[in-house]
Amino acid sequence: MTARTRLHELHELGQSPWLDNLRRGWLTGGELAGWVERGIRGLTSNPSIFQKSISSGSDYDEQFGDLISAGTSVTDAYWDLVTSDIEGALALLRPVYDASDGVDGYVSVEVAPDLALDPAGTEAAARRLHEAIAEPNLYVKIPGTAEGIVPIRTMIAEGRSINVTLIFSLDRYAEVMEAYLAGLEQATGDLSRISSVASFFISRVDTEVDRRLHEIGTDAALALRGQAAVAQAQMAYQCFRTTFSGPRWDALVARGARVQRPLWASTSTKDPTYPDTTYVDLLIGPDTVNTMPEETLEAFGDHGTAARTVDTDPDAAEATLDAVAEVGVDLDDVAQVLEDQGVASFAKSFDELIGALDTKAAELGAG
Repeated sequence: MTARTRLHELHELGQSPWLDNLRRGWLTGGELAGWVERGIRGLTSNPSIFQKSISSGSDYDEQFGDLISAGTSVTDAYWDLVTSDIEGALALLRPVYDASDGVDGYVSVEVAPDLALDPAGTEAAARRLHEAIAEPNLYVKIPGTAEGIVPIRTMIAEGRSINVTLIFSLDRYAEVMEAYLAGLEQATGDLSRISSVASFFISRVDTEVDRRLHEIGTDAALALRGQAAVAQAQMAYQCFRTTFSGPRWDALVARGARVQRPLWASTSTKDPTYPDTTYVDLLIGPDTVNTMPEETLEAFGDHGTAARTVDTDPDAAEATLDAVAEVGVDLDDVAQVLEDQGVASFAKSFDELIGALDTKAAELGAG
């Protein structure tokens, strides 16, 4: 019998702990299976994760060499490598999906990052990934940019499960939830197998807000360091509870609809002076997901606190955001800067990886 861990305690409180990483060696060496035994209920990936995984070590060399020798382009070979990892993780997590009746057990793969501002390209890429990896526990990740809203709605209307990523503001989160609801309303038949999460990024908000608070430099500003990200996420949870209630939502529930759970992403602390479980301990509650890198999972398993915290004091969370605005931090501008940085960061990782694979393909050709 598997030992009970703090990750199991999180699930008992209504939160699903997911792993924010994937690499070939974890699939072949049993590490991912071990995380599932310890309580992990899903997995997320992104271009930066694959850049690190594929660029380091030799786990992918044999498959990549075979693809290049067969005349596959470097970019197509990259997607074959990614697809192999995603399919392996999907198979491993399928029992979690089945046991939870489709609530958990998902694995996320992101559309190419250069499509973040291209609605038609995003829509086509998301559809292509869902058709190429035709598993019920697949999430295709679409960035929650302004240009991503229509593709999100379209994919949901087509019955495809979506992880909306790179959300940094309450206003954009409201647009994402509306896209999900509108997509469900356009979909036909039973809605119970359409699933979605909305990935609200956490620690990056504090990084940017803290930088601005430090520049302002007043005692009132400095006293607010490290508080904005959690407060905004707690307010997002209030928006979630309000949106997924009432007559409109009840009509969709009658057709089998599931809530679009808020997913807390970027939950490792970037400031070493903050407790390393801050963005887990303070955001626990029903119908939520927290996707964590292995270091944060280990820290929470060792000394985290499993207790419902996400909605204990929404008035205080709102007051914190008001105070941040009053000292001169424009949270709308913070969100736009972070969205632009996030899109650029994933695109950079993707370009760097393709460059490294180009070099490796040239070496194989020379050999």
